[in-house]
Amino acid sequence: MRTNPAPRLGAVAAGAASLALISACGGEDPFEEDGEPAGDGDQVVVGSSDFPESTLLGNIYAQALEAAGVEVDTRFDIGSREVYFDQITSGELSVFPEYNGGILFHLDSEAEAGDTEETNAEVEELLPDELEILDSSPAENKDSLTVRADTADEEGLTAIPDLEPLAEDYTLGGPAEFESRPQGVPGLEATYGLTFGEFSALETAIIPQALTENDVQVANLFTTDPAITINDFVVLDDPENLFGSQNVTPLVNADSVDDTVRETLNEVSAQLTTEDLTALNERVSIDHDDPDAVAADWLESVGLD
Repeated sequence: MRTNPAPRLGAVAAGAASLALISACGGEDPFEEDGEPAGDGDQVVVGSSDFPESTLLGNIYAQALEAAGVEVDTRFDIGSREVYFDQITSGELSVFPEYNGGILFHLDSEAEAGDTEETNAEVEELLPDELEILDSSPAENKDSLTVRADTADEEGLTAIPDLEPLAEDYTLGGPAEFESRPQGVPGLEATYGLTFGEFSALETAIIPQALTENDVQVANLFTTDPAITINDFVVLDDPENLFGSQNVTPLVNADSVDDTVRETLNEVSAQLTTEDLTALNERVSIDHDDPDAVAADWLESVGLD
């Protein structure tokens, strides 16, 4: 394993510290002792997962709904899909920023990856009656296998299959759930025949730093992570489309939302691009701007404030 100098470590470390700080915010108990939402029954409860982009999207949804006259409560930093999915199904949450491919593989680990339209059609067939998805955004944040630029140059790495002769000598770093999810380690083995020497389960915030310091040689990073651009990391092509479509898509509890909520969130989706999302993430995780303020600025810029 190589120990080449780590590029732009200071920037990534600062970003990681910001990510960790954001993840620590909003950790109050979201529910009362009886398991019902802490807000009253007339409120739309907007949730988020426990990583900065999800919190940012939750703020965008919540503020857009408030601007449309909807009474909103927020329950951010809840946890992974394995935790929050039951909460939105039961109605404890009303609205959640999701990714269409992530929902699909949560519902059917054997599903075939497809484009946005195909993915949404499959999701709609599989969702329980209590849930529905609204319009998907053009903004897409996919899983990736990412390497340092010097590693890519030295080994001629441009696509995931190029890792095949090297994987057994490499450590793959990613969130703990990547080790067992169908699009994670099992999918890499089944689709590309990759068996890594080790898997290192890491907090999302510190994965870029682990890659720069060569603690891991390959990282599972989301493609809108600003650390990719800042550190000149190389995202490897996924020719078999293992990671599928991952468009930002509102997931809602059907009985907890009305047409105003649906129409407002569809307007948000229509405006949000991958370029927007990457730039907003950089403001949050690198510039240390408050996600609430970043959301407000974006909504104003697209006329949805």
